[in-house]
Amino acid sequence: MPSFIDRILGRGGKAGADENIAKPARQRIRTAQRAEYDGATVGRRAAGWRRTRLDANGELTPATQMALRGIARDLDRNNPWAQSGANKIAEHMVGTGITFQVYRNGKVDDALNELARKHFDTTSCDAAGRHDLYGIQLQAARTIVVSGSVILRRRWRRKSDRLPLPMQLQLLEPDYIDGSRNGPMAASPGMTAGYFVHGIQFSPLGRREGYWLYNTHPGSTRPSDSTSTYVLDRDVAHVFRADRPEQEHGATWFAPVILRMKDFGDYEDAQLTRQKIAAAFAGYVKGDEDGQFPGIGNDVDDDDPADREPLDFVESGTIQYLRPGEEITFPTPPGVDGYMDYSRVSQRAISAGLGVPYELLTGDLSQVSFISGRFGRLTFNRAVSTWQWLMFIPQFCASVERWFLEAAEMEGHNIAGVSMRWTPPKQEMLDPASEVPANRDAIRSGQKTLSGVIRENGDDPDTFFAEMASDAKRLDDLGLILDCDPRRVTAVGNPTEPRPATGEGTRK
Repeated sequence: MPSFIDRILGRGGKAGADENIAKPARQRIRTAQRAEYDGATVGRRAAGWRRTRLDANGELTPATQMALRGIARDLDRNNPWAQSGANKIAEHMVGTGITFQVYRNGKVDDALNELARKHFDTTSCDAAGRHDLYGIQLQAARTIVVSGSVILRRRWRRKSDRLPLPMQLQLLEPDYIDGSRNGPMAASPGMTAGYFVHGIQFSPLGRREGYWLYNTHPGSTRPSDSTSTYVLDRDVAHVFRADRPEQEHGATWFAPVILRMKDFGDYEDAQLTRQKIAAAFAGYVKGDEDGQFPGIGNDVDDDDPADREPLDFVESGTIQYLRPGEEITFPTPPGVDGYMDYSRVSQRAISAGLGVPYELLTGDLSQVSFISGRFGRLTFNRAVSTWQWLMFIPQFCASVERWFLEAAEMEGHNIAGVSMRWTPPKQEMLDPASEVPANRDAIRSGQKTLSGVIRENGDDPDTFFAEMASDAKRLDDLGLILDCDPRRVTAVGNPTEPRPATGEGTRK
C-alpha cells in the first residue's frame, strides 16, 4: 500500500481520481514554499516577520502606547540623540511660532485682529498661565514627537476672569485618554449604539463624538482621580501624525529607532568603560596555595591577614610595596578601535528614522560640503512643510481658529466672512548671496509672487506691505533718500527720474 505522503503527492495508488486530487495539494505546497512576491514567501528566511491583519488601532493598544511612551520619555531624558532629535523637529516645525492674521472677506480685520493679539500673544490664552500661543505650539510639537500625540482642550471662562476672550487653552499629554473604554456601547431599546476606540467615542455612523479623559494625569504626584469624564469633540483637538487610514492614536516618532538608540547608548557606555580601563594602571593580586588573597594596604595587625584592608583599586601615581609571597600582574588593557565608524553608521540610522539630517542631529559638519548640506536641508525643509501644513495647522491651528471665532461671537462680534491665515516661521537661507537674486528674478519673471516670497520668509504680506508703506512715508516726510529705496535709486545707484506732477502733460 502506498504511504500517506505518497497518496497526497500522487506517487502511488490509483492513477485516476487520486492523481487529480494530488495536483492541488502539490500546488499548495509549492505556493507555500515560494510565492510570486518574495516578501510573501514562507520559509526560514522570512521566519522573523511579524505578519498581522490588525488595523492601526489594533496595533496601538493602550498597553502598547504606554510602553512606547515610557521608553521614548526615558530616551528623551537620558539619550542625547533622542533629545536632540525631538528638539530639532519641534524647533523647525514651530520655531518661534506659527503666526496668524485675522481676515474678513480677504482683508485684514483690524478690530478682530487686535482682539486675537491681546489674547493669544500673551499668557492670557494659557490655562496654566505660563505660555502664549506660540509657547504652547512649541510644547505641543515636542510632545507629539516624544509621546506620539498631544491633546489641546478648550476651557470656558467667566467674564469675571477679565480675559480678552472667555476661553483658555489647556495642553494635555495623551495619557489623559481613558483607553479602557473600548468596544461597543450599551444600546438603548430601539436605538443603534455607537462604539469606543481606546477612549474615543464614536456614533453608529463612525463620527467622532467625544473623548473620555481622566480628571488628573494617571501618573500625577498630586492627589489623583482615577475616574474619567466625557468631553465633547468640539472642545478637544487631538493632534498626531496618522500613518495609516482610520488611525485614532499616534505612536512616538522614536518607534522605528527605539532599539537602535538603546543599543547605541549601551555601546557608548561599554566603550567609555573600556577607555577608563585602558587609561587606568590596573593590577591583580595572586592568591596563595590555599586560595586566600592576602590584603595590600594599611595594616592593622601584621600577624592577622584578616585585619588588613585589601587594595582593590589603583589610583594614578600609587606605589605599593609587596610582602614576600605576594605578586601583582598587570594585564594588557583593551584597545578601542572602530568607534567613530560605528558611531556614524548608528547616528545616520537614527537620523534617517527620525527624518532629521545627520549633521543637524549630531552637529558633525566634518564630512559635509555645501552641496550635500544644501540638498539635505532642502529635503528636510520639505518634510517640515509636510508636518506643518498636513498635520499641525489643520489639527492644532484650525481648532484654535474655530474656538476664537466662537468666543468672539459670544462677545457680540460679527464673524461673517472672518477667517485666520497662518504663517509658519521662515526657513533660513543657506546662501543669501544667490538665493535673494534668484527670488528677485523669479518674481520679475512671474514664477513667484511677492506675497509668496514674503510668506516663505515667515512674514505676513499685509503686515509687511503696511510696514513698508509706513517706512517709505517716513523717509519722504524727512526728505531722506536711501540707496535701498527703489523708488528713488536704481539697482546700480543712479537716481530715478521724478514722475510728472499731477495735471502736467506727458513729454513729447
